[in-house]
Amino acid sequence: MFIRIGTRASRLALAQTKWVHDRISSQYPDIRVDVITIRTRGDRIVDKPLSTIGGKALFVKEIEEALTRREIDVAVHSLKDVPGELPDGLHIDIIPEREDPHDVMISKDNIPLEDLPEGSCIGTSSLRRSAQLLHYRPGVKIVPLRGNLETRIRKLDTADIHAIVVAAAGLKRIGLEDTITQAFSFDLMLPAIGQGALGLELRQDDQETRDILAFLDHYPTRVAVEAERSFLMGLKGGCQLPVAGLARFEGGSIYLDALVANLDGGTIFRDVVIGPPERARELGATLADRLLDAGARKILDDIYGKQLMHASKGEGLER
Repeated sequence: MFIRIGTRASRLALAQTKWVHDRISSQYPDIRVDVITIRTRGDRIVDKPLSTIGGKALFVKEIEEALTRREIDVAVHSLKDVPGELPDGLHIDIIPEREDPHDVMISKDNIPLEDLPEGSCIGTSSLRRSAQLLHYRPGVKIVPLRGNLETRIRKLDTADIHAIVVAAAGLKRIGLEDTITQAFSFDLMLPAIGQGALGLELRQDDQETRDILAFLDHYPTRVAVEAERSFLMGLKGGCQLPVAGLARFEGGSIYLDALVANLDGGTIFRDVVIGPPERARELGATLADRLLDAGARKILDDIYGKQLMHASKGEGLER
């Protein structure tokens, strides 16, 4: 028997997939495990912000199409890149234990965020990160930054930026944690939905592969991510929005902390819900409704309106 794993070809994606590959091979020495790399549209378009070209779904579409066509048996994704709604016939049914979900900053001369001079340029392609950075340090300037981790780190030497903000998980998975200047507390910056977690996407009719991979599933991570993704779906949002959330499974309960911000970080709606893990999806939906009613609905309507205006002018937003 063999299992074909589909993945992007970036160094980080391959490191994540190797982690999965090695554990399957160790658990099942008689199963051949092949890795198939797939170039996505998100990998091809690196000169535009994700929020103007359709969001992070661009990093999974071609891989999901290969899965549907049965060219691969399982797809390995960074869960923060996966939209809330999946194509018909597919599901994310295996979620391994989460890596560090913090956001971190890498800066020239190892200067922390609070000590950066006014007007310092910080590189990030994330509306979520930029809103929270501007909320804490309104005097800094956000510079759009795309590319893989290594490319973004190199921009510190080749571009006019003073710091970049990235996910700790990615750096740790490719052995670059020594480059970190500062790890942000969750009070300062909540991560993206699913940040630090991997999602193994399968065909719903492929129970055999699901049974083989079941040993990789980590229940505390699974219920936490279910709450987060339910929150995102309740907002009908994606990476085009400054939305953040992190759920923790502690003492038998789920603690979900989430927020919605406007683009300049001047207004943030944030709240927490707590409940049993079997109600994870319900908790996420409840918190989404709570923030919408508190005022987040107007923020989202304003942002969607601007995005549709850009799309009508041919600026690239995918509908």
